[in-house]
Amino acid sequence: MLRLGNAFSYTCFGHVCTRLGTRILPAVIAGTLSSACSMSLPMVSLLARKDPEPVLTTASVPAPVPRAGNGPSLSDHLGPEDLRRATGALALALDPQGNGSSVAWDNAESKSSGRFTPVGGPFLKDYDVCRAFLAQVQTVMQRQALQGTACRPSGSQWVIQDLKPWKEPG
Repeated sequence: MLRLGNAFSYTCFGHVCTRLGTRILPAVIAGTLSSACSMSLPMVSLLARKDPEPVLTTASVPAPVPRAGNGPSLSDHLGPEDLRRATGALALALDPQGNGSSVAWDNAESKSSGRFTPVGGPFLKDYDVCRAFLAQVQTVMQRQALQGTACRPSGSQWVIQDLKPWKEPG
């Protein structure tokens, strides 16, 4: 027989029982709050290794600077620093959100310089953003005027797809 007692208890089958919510609810809240703070940390230092591997220390060697993409090279007479500067200028000039103006680069140490001028707007080719450009490259050995197309795969750098000589007007 169920008989109502005070606000926090009731009688159930001849015994005085506390209200279900007053016993279980605090336990559920405490368990939920404390479970958010738990995390597992591996104790690797306590695990024994059978065959410890020797630690090898090597000198740091900078990674080679890639050409302006994996396509044709701007010039065989450009060094790694020249190519790094040219690749940065190419990226700025061809940026679809840029203003479409020419971007120049130079390297006083090697006496090389150049300029990239985007031609037309960007377009899609095989899911890559592409753009045509004109380039002038000046090295100690030669001066070149080039025209080409570069594409940028999603999340990557611009890659020169085609490059050929260009006859400057005038």
